[in-house]
Amino acid sequence: MADRRDSDEDEAGGAEGAEALRVDRWLWCARLYKSRSLAAAAVSGGHVHVNGQRVKPARAVRPGDRLLVSRDGFERELEVRAIPARRGPAPEARACYEESEASRARGEQLAAAHRLAAASVPRPQGRPGKKDRRELLALARRQGRR
Repeated sequence: MADRRDSDEDEAGGAEGAEALRVDRWLWCARLYKSRSLAAAAVSGGHVHVNGQRVKPARAVRPGDRLLVSRDGFERELEVRAIPARRGPAPEARACYEESEASRARGEQLAAAHRLAAASVPRPQGRPGKKDRRELLALARRQGRR
């Protein structure tokens, strides 16, 4: 009886040509998270919603489902297009979902704001020496960063 499998495992297991896949595994296969454990932690923490509902990591996603993924203060709205058979290269992973136009526009605005903020930070010419590092650490302590 060891080879008996539940229908949920067959449905969300990730076999070739599957119709559904666990949400944590789908997020990992679609390269939205670096590891499956990080994806599971995000889902458990309420950072991922499927069709407007908070879900658990074992929840199966199917093509047509809408995901809201909150990460680093930014929300991405995705629609599941395909169920990947494996975690493949990035172009293959991008084919598994489609990002909404509003989400893509917000992402571009955020990227532009980050580039602008990074441009305003002074960059030293070379590596800091011992005295420079001590001054940087003192500044960070005064600002409450360390």
